[in-house]
Amino acid sequence: MRLNRLDLNLLVALDALLTERSITLAAERICLSQPATSGALARLREFFNDDLLVRVGAKMQPTPLGESLAEPVHNILLQIQATVERGIEFDPFTCNRKFKFLAGDYSSTVLLTAVAKHINTLAPGIQFEFFIPTNKPGEMLDRAEVDFMIMPTSVKVDHHPSVELFSEKFVSIACAQNDAVHGNMTMDEFLNLGHVTVKFGTSRVTSQDQVLMKDQWRVEPNVEIITSTFNAIPQFLPGTGRIATVYQHLAGHWQKLIPIKIVPLPKPLPEIAWALQWHKYRDHDPALVWLREQIITTARQTFG
Repeated sequence: MRLNRLDLNLLVALDALLTERSITLAAERICLSQPATSGALARLREFFNDDLLVRVGAKMQPTPLGESLAEPVHNILLQIQATVERGIEFDPFTCNRKFKFLAGDYSSTVLLTAVAKHINTLAPGIQFEFFIPTNKPGEMLDRAEVDFMIMPTSVKVDHHPSVELFSEKFVSIACAQNDAVHGNMTMDEFLNLGHVTVKFGTSRVTSQDQVLMKDQWRVEPNVEIITSTFNAIPQFLPGTGRIATVYQHLAGHWQKLIPIKIVPLPKPLPEIAWALQWHKYRDHDPALVWLREQIITTARQTFG
């Protein structure tokens, strides 16, 4: 199909080229050969009378016009895809679609494992793929590179729909034999212990418990160990005097696997609300509507 002399099939190639900024990767993305993708770029350059992408050192970078086309072209294709998918009948039992999630190891451990188990009986052909959040998690959702994002409500993207899934509170954990950690710990005892905490991403974003301690309690714990994932935390506790502040359901999961004890904090921190979010153009995708209903149901069963 052509519009104003432009073969609209070339928009798919343009989107891939501006996203990947590589002829090789764009060709893989749209299942074309490299010569065919190079040919598509040549035709696009001729139509727009602009290079669109130019080589800078070892990489390709968009020209100002190419940069200005990236978002509207991508959104047009998303809207077309969403429109087509609305008319497709969805049968969970015969579906063999892959769904992509942006979710950290906390939500993967406490929620998505239960979701996957639940879905396995209803839709055995469905695949899940999980991506670790980046420093700017909303960008992957904006580009529809993931179907769902599960993050604290403070991180959600305002221009996409969402639903709150659950709220989680914090507890303290320590080695099961650590007598210095008990149910009526004072703040001084808590602060004098060595702490294990987590920071995320290349920008090393501080975990929310540490932020809340500073904001709510006006204190900073004695941090001895900093990990890059939640699930690394409990491995640094057995046989030591260290302590960690973590989400309650995650602590309960670990206690089944590692010799740790769970006790209340010396005084409570505010609970953290978590949300499920999806792209606005896929709000009526039958498969995504069905799957998010299953996720919401599982979250309510898991967190009460």
